[in-house]
Amino acid sequence: MAAELHNLVVNEGAREKHFRRGQGLGSGNGKTAGKGQKGQGAHAHTKKHGFEGGQMPLARRLPKFGFKNVSKKNFATVNLGDLNGFKAGEKVDATTLISSGLVKNALDGIKILGKGTLTVKLDVEASAFSASAKKAIEEKGGTVKVVK
Repeated sequence: MAAELHNLVVNEGAREKHFRRGQGLGSGNGKTAGKGQKGQGAHAHTKKHGFEGGQMPLARRLPKFGFKNVSKKNFATVNLGDLNGFKAGEKVDATTLISSGLVKNALDGIKILGKGTLTVKLDVEASAFSASAKKAIEEKGGTVKVVK
């Protein structure tokens, strides 16, 4: 018989009933509830997370390194050579780049880089341009517009 969702069965003994400690002297595990008499382990909420009995905790023993710049911009990049697939005089912006498949996700913006050669005149709108890309687009008679 194949196991299917409508005929799944939990194996006998696979699930033990949860045992409630401290439920009175007659239960066999009442009073101190298996914690012994006094001491640190007998009291509730006495050890902090990561406490190692006075030994220097692992989180403090390991070296700390690195830096996360919270104001860093992560641009999606497009090379000049990739823009040759557009028709001459066409307006190229974030939506056309995404719909054409050149950019999958706009991230914090789109940056046009100068790799490759541009063969058509285009009006390009992007978040940032490299100096060589800006120069190449304007040399072909196109326009460059920086948008946020």
